[in-house]
Amino acid sequence: MKALYLVALLPPEPVFSETWALKQEVHQLSGSRNAVRLPPHITLIPPLQQNDDFEARCTASLAAFGATQRPVRLALDGFAWFGNRTLFVRVSEADAVTACHAALRQWCATHLPEIPPESRPFTPHLTLATRDLPPALVPELRQLFASRAYTAACTVPHLTLFRHDGQRWQARATIELGGK
Repeated sequence: MKALYLVALLPPEPVFSETWALKQEVHQLSGSRNAVRLPPHITLIPPLQQNDDFEARCTASLAAFGATQRPVRLALDGFAWFGNRTLFVRVSEADAVTACHAALRQWCATHLPEIPPESRPFTPHLTLATRDLPPALVPELRQLFASRAYTAACTVPHLTLFRHDGQRWQARATIELGGK
């Protein structure tokens, strides 16, 4: 049987609760279910379909990777859009996130070759809603979030491996970043 997996950085408290509240607000305003199917996160490895045996191998390999990495400094500032489909919180200081992503991609090329190379450029962001935003509400959401400010900074101490259960994404493993 195959399942969908993804790897992400989840911000710690209080940033987690603040951004979760933003996702809930977008859900209430727009009905977007995608907004609340996954906790606030920055995707490092986008959803990929794998056999069930992948989870144990991936978790072990990510643990070895995590031991070589430092926690990731994250700064968020304001809101932006990818087209009319995705509203997100902008990562304003992306160097540490980009470095972690690049190191993880290099690690996967050697240790988890079943994870395909990126097909598009990496743009770190924290998604508030995507894909199922009603087009008629996008102008109102654009105006609302253009007039708002949000800034936060934190250090992310771990990666999270998620598996989709057919309804929602479930955290399956937390991998500490604790190296060097």
